[in-house]
Amino acid sequence: MSKLPVISEHICMTPGVCGGKPRIAGHRIKVQDIVIWYEEMGLSPDEIVSRHPTITLADVYAALTYYYDNFQEIRKAILEDDRLETEMRSSLSS
Repeated sequence: MSKLPVISEHICMTPGVCGGKPRIAGHRIKVQDIVIWYEEMGLSPDEIVSRHPTITLADVYAALTYYYDNFQEIRKAILEDDRLETEMRSSLSS
C-alpha cells in the first residue's frame, strides 16, 4: 500500500509568500496561525473553519499534522514572531 501525499495537497511553502512559511495551499493562512487559534485561543477545528470558510476541515487537520511533525520549527517561528511583535510595540510606545 502506497502513502498518499495528503499533507502536500493541503500545505505548501512558497518563497516570497508569507515569508516562505508553511501555509494552507491557495491561502495566506499559515500553519502557525492554525496552531495559535487551536492551542492558544482554544478554537476547535470546526470553529476555525467556521471563522475562515475558504479553508476546509481537511486543511486544518493537515496543518495540525504538519505542526506535530515539525513541532520545533513551528514553535520557533511562533516565538520569533512574538518577539518581533513585542519589539515593534516597544519601539512605537517610546
